[in-house]
Amino acid sequence: MAEARHSPPPSPPPTPDNGRGAGSVKSAALWAAASQYSQFTMQFVTSVVISRFFLKPEEIGLFSVALAAAMILSIIQDFGLTRYLGRHPTADEETVRHCTVIAVAFSFILAALVLAIAWPIALFYGEPRLFPILALIAASYLLNPWSIVPAALLARRLDFRATFLVNSTGALANSGCALALAALGYSAESLAWAMIAQAAVRAVAAQILRPTPFSLSFRMERAREIIGFGSGSALLYLSGGIGMRTPDLIVGRMQGMSAAGLFSRGVALAAQLHYLVAGAVGAIYYPTFARLHDEEKDLGPYYERVVAAHGVIVWPAMALLAVLSQPVILMLYGPGWAEAAPLLAFVALAECFFVALPLHMDLPILLGRLRQLLYFNIADTALSVATLAAGAAIGVEAAAASRLVYGLGWFCLYALWLRRLIGFSWRAVLRIYAASLGVTLATVLPAIYAVTVWRSPATLGFLDFVGTTGASALAWLCAVHLLRHPAREDLVGVALHVLAPLRARLKPRPA
Repeated sequence: MAEARHSPPPSPPPTPDNGRGAGSVKSAALWAAASQYSQFTMQFVTSVVISRFFLKPEEIGLFSVALAAAMILSIIQDFGLTRYLGRHPTADEETVRHCTVIAVAFSFILAALVLAIAWPIALFYGEPRLFPILALIAASYLLNPWSIVPAALLARRLDFRATFLVNSTGALANSGCALALAALGYSAESLAWAMIAQAAVRAVAAQILRPTPFSLSFRMERAREIIGFGSGSALLYLSGGIGMRTPDLIVGRMQGMSAAGLFSRGVALAAQLHYLVAGAVGAIYYPTFARLHDEEKDLGPYYERVVAAHGVIVWPAMALLAVLSQPVILMLYGPGWAEAAPLLAFVALAECFFVALPLHMDLPILLGRLRQLLYFNIADTALSVATLAAGAAIGVEAAAASRLVYGLGWFCLYALWLRRLIGFSWRAVLRIYAASLGVTLATVLPAIYAVTVWRSPATLGFLDFVGTTGASALAWLCAVHLLRHPAREDLVGVALHVLAPLRARLKPRPA
């Protein structure tokens, strides 16, 4: 088994056709990518239009603080149901019925908790408008159960064609509602109403594609079993939620709502690009590794391929975003958001640390190391909050720069433990890092030249920007080939899979 880590690992096994839409891992990845890209496009266009024409940084900051406060509590929305259904041997109708009842019950609990904290949060920040925004967010949580369980069942059989429909229709409803209400002057509340519209449409679409009828006929012992599974990871997700959501809360409290809006926009843009280039296939990783684990395969080589895929795509994209942060902000959001440019640069570079060790939560859960993961996650959260608070005490730019310190600490915290847990080869991973760094440097060279010699960041126009990113894309392709990046074969394989239908149509038919 040890030698396998140093030889090219086999491709992930195809999944059997378990119904409409199910298929191979590559097909699932493509549908997951289509879902992610469609959502990204709608969310991205919506955020640009709203930020440029309708909402100011302080209004975005209001919604960001309200959403962050609610999302810390939202860990009980799913309560492990997605993973429970993903790991259940059969996911029979009785199990589905119990999961649906639990999801509905926890949605009412979550909505009540959000309402309970709404007024104290408004008083703490001295912003009365936070109360109605939090109330609207609470209402949206009441609708989420009707899409959570169906989506989990669809993901279980890699039916990402159906999840594409669910996610895309929901995102379309969100964008349409947000734009319409923002244009009518509903300010930050327009974004909260959009959450309700999205949850409602997702619920309807999910129930059409995979109905999960509600019934009070359930057994307490089954309910306790499911809740027990979720409660085992509740503290973990609470800790993770605090680490992920407190930045907006801390910056909003220490630097004000306008600073929170700028910080939130920089973080969101970096996160959107991250998920655009890599997050689309993230949904297939857990079920794929679960199947490999069930088949007693060595996970190390497969993990190295995931590291390579993230490194060859995300690292260059984040570095390029950092170099072009000012022209990106000015072109998308206008001069009123110019102060977000350095924040975006720091946050984008920090993302490189977090993708260097992907699946840091999924695989420990899969391998039954939940308790150990909780300890690591608590330390992770403490590091995130401490570094951010120290930075925010200085200013919003220092708060963004603190993400680099946090990212380095995060990598050091998880690296050795994940190596022992998964069994990947450090020699192979370090080679991947070196190749990814080489590809990244080659990718950003045209952009660095563009903003330092040819133009300045403030004078790089749209056509100049297009030419610069095109040159960087060409440099990326050349570097992947010349440096023989370990992900090169996988990239070629995915490209051929995408082009296969077109090649089939162009192939001459026999006479």
